[in-house]
Amino acid sequence: RIGTAALAVQVVGSNWPKPHYTLLVTGLCRFQILQLLKEKPYPVAEVQQLDRLEQFTNGHKSEEELGELSEQFYKYAVQLVEMLDMSVPAVAKLRRLLDNLPREALPDILTSIIRTTNQEKLQILDAVRLEERFKMTIPLLVRQIEGLKLLQKTRKSKQDDDKRVVAIRPNRRITHGSITEDEEEEEDHDDVVMLEKKIRTSSMSEQALKVCLKEIKRLKKMPQSMPEYALTRNYLELMVELPWNKSTKDRLEIRAARIVLDNDHYAMEKLKKRVLEYLAVRQLKNNLKGPILCFVGPPGVGKTSVGRSIAKTLGREFHRIALGGVCDQSDIRGHRRTYVGSMPGRIINGLKTVGVNNPVFLLDEVDKLAKSLQGDPAAALLEVLDPEQNHSFTDHYLNVAFDLSQVLFIATANTTATIPPALLDRMEVIQVPGYTQEEKIEIAHRHLIPKQLELHGLTPQQIQIPQVTTLGIITRYTREAGVRALDRKLGAICRAVAVKVAEGQHKEAKPDRAEVGEGEDCKEHITEDAKPESISDTADLPLPPEMPILIDFHALKDILGPPMYDMEVSERLSQPGVAVGLAWTPLGGEIMFVEASRMDGDGQLTLTGQLGDIMKESAHLAISWLRSNAKRYRLTNASGSFDLLDNTDIHLHFPAGAVTKDGPSAGVTIVTCLASLFSGRLVCSDVAMTGEITLRGLVLPVGGIKDKVLAAHRAGLKRIIIPQRNEKDLEEIAAHVRQDLTFVLAACLDEVLNAAFDGGFAVKASLEHFNSKL
Repeated sequence: RIGTAALAVQVVGSNWPKPHYTLLVTGLCRFQILQLLKEKPYPVAEVQQLDRLEQFTNGHKSEEELGELSEQFYKYAVQLVEMLDMSVPAVAKLRRLLDNLPREALPDILTSIIRTTNQEKLQILDAVRLEERFKMTIPLLVRQIEGLKLLQKTRKSKQDDDKRVVAIRPNRRITHGSITEDEEEEEDHDDVVMLEKKIRTSSMSEQALKVCLKEIKRLKKMPQSMPEYALTRNYLELMVELPWNKSTKDRLEIRAARIVLDNDHYAMEKLKKRVLEYLAVRQLKNNLKGPILCFVGPPGVGKTSVGRSIAKTLGREFHRIALGGVCDQSDIRGHRRTYVGSMPGRIINGLKTVGVNNPVFLLDEVDKLAKSLQGDPAAALLEVLDPEQNHSFTDHYLNVAFDLSQVLFIATANTTATIPPALLDRMEVIQVPGYTQEEKIEIAHRHLIPKQLELHGLTPQQIQIPQVTTLGIITRYTREAGVRALDRKLGAICRAVAVKVAEGQHKEAKPDRAEVGEGEDCKEHITEDAKPESISDTADLPLPPEMPILIDFHALKDILGPPMYDMEVSERLSQPGVAVGLAWTPLGGEIMFVEASRMDGDGQLTLTGQLGDIMKESAHLAISWLRSNAKRYRLTNASGSFDLLDNTDIHLHFPAGAVTKDGPSAGVTIVTCLASLFSGRLVCSDVAMTGEITLRGLVLPVGGIKDKVLAAHRAGLKRIIIPQRNEKDLEEIAAHVRQDLTFVLAACLDEVLNAAFDGGFAVKASLEHFNSKL
């Protein structure tokens, strides 16, 4: 019935998920319960204070006895503290307390620190007289000192015998008062020793080794209860696991590499050529730095899969890092270890995952990085993708340099417009254009159809898709630069065939079950009743299909529905004021119609179709050039005036209106469309054009010629008008595509108009008539 009176200083806690509180109190004195007044809702009692410090030293006899006991107690306490590591702040603070606090308060303080049982602590609490308290506490101090002496002697002999470093943490002895190590402490000690051994035997750089040894030294002196202990240990384990000098051996056989690349991907000659060049140079020079490539092209052309194929060709590990939507530079460089929950960046994590220092890293969607308050990840990539800097890449978490020069970096993007110029300058850009129809047919029959058959459990003996059918899917059900939509359409066909095959197997198995039922006499009447139903079922369902199931155009319409795309070019060019242009988008090339109409008005030009500023300026340039050359070409408005905007409004529209359009390459198309409108002549139905114009009638070069030409080829157009200075871009187009098309190289708008109309668009002015007047 003896307790301790205390003053509540702080209460910390929460009611979720269940009530839990932490109470911080300051002890005042001992008390004894005289009478319990009530127990609910909380105990209330009448108490008597027991220890009064001002009355401790009343008698002369007790003063002499307590003086000897306190001196003896103080001597043992100082001896115990000096056996510990004074460099630890808690030990140094305890040493100062021994000198500053009254001797009468020391037994209670030291009893709470050293290792004692709960029973022994209760006995000290019950000892009201100070003399009893000193006499009971001194043996506990002596026992603790002897235990520490024995432990130090044991550790010293172990060091002499095994010649290894053992971490001694005296501050843990203060907190727990342990005499011998527990099993957990021994396991932890062994782990730290093994970690230090791994650090010393690892092949990390000299700077990294120096940092790790410094951290392991701090770890030995650190109690496990400190949060920094786990952080430091995780850091050291990561440093040991990183592949500082571990690498894979490249397969440098060029012939075998060419076979692997050809088997995995059709076409893509530029990419294959660049990989084979790298292999050839690696044969001649061993310490070649890894190239930094950037594959730019529309979606679905195989940029990501070819990166995996390159790693397979070289015999290297492959790791993909998705950068789409990343807006924090810490994803690249990592977090500093001062932050809670810090971790290394994706580059270092990827190296830890693959376990070698020369993998193939695919930085996917590098054009879709975003900025935020946390920094610009594109700027953080500058160090990673710079061959002159990445040999000493410093992650914020590691805080030491790591060599990335042997890593083969491959970035993918749909467009270079959103990549910062400084980052684009550090990469070798390789354009990956869309596929032609012939290439899509080959890809479908080499890769896509076998893959879909395997995914749906079908065999070539059950389904056949001729090349003519594949061409119909490409032209009538897809309109893309890649092959993803084609892959989905083939999957839909395989699912429909799988239904037919499963139904056929079910019906073939049905007669066997009927024969078994007829052979049983006890169920004769049941089978007779069931006969009409079975007959009606077989009448409703078609017979089992003959194998293999041939997919033709009728089957395509049944499975995929009516065609999604029609060859509408000739139909839409059946009246004046319509022309076909060519546009480039991140998804590949597209054909674009330009429609013009005129009506009575006050000379306004109306532009619709979500046009950007550049296209609006191209439209104004076109109408200005036509107005200045109207007499030359005998172009008049509805009233017969050469001023085309005199009492006339012009409306230019660019379908589809929901798609934003911008760029300078629509200039020649707008001029041709307006010339057709004012002359009343039709533009040739198989002509498409692209090019930028000037006020003087010149045709300037534009970009994306290959994608635009492929779009025209997909749409069935036969003649293409391009700027004369883009002639060099035609070499990138496949030979069979060039054979199907006729190219007109135009340097001025006169040549464009002559090629766009049947019979030309010559000047109609009669020179002889003017000469006769003179």
